[in-house]
Amino acid sequence: MRRTVLGLLVVVVLIAIVLFATGFWKADVKEGELPKVDVSAEGGKLPDVDVDSKEIVVGTTETNVSVPKIETEKTKVDVPVVGVKDDGKE
Repeated sequence: MRRTVLGLLVVVVLIAIVLFATGFWKADVKEGELPKVDVSAEGGKLPDVDVDSKEIVVGTTETNVSVPKIETEKTKVDVPVVGVKDDGKE
């Protein structure tokens, strides 16, 4: 359905182009001009605004917090090693 409507629209546009190109239809366009309009404006003024806002206070306070204690120690362990031998050499 959409293709039919689109095809019909294309045919109508092509016929109109042919009619204008052959001179069967003619459009006489005469000179014109825009109407003369006098536009004037005064500069604006920003509105006066009185804002009461809260004050943000930033600081520190001393308090007690429980912190876990972690101890570390060094222990010897065997770690796997991966290597590549090339012609009998490491």
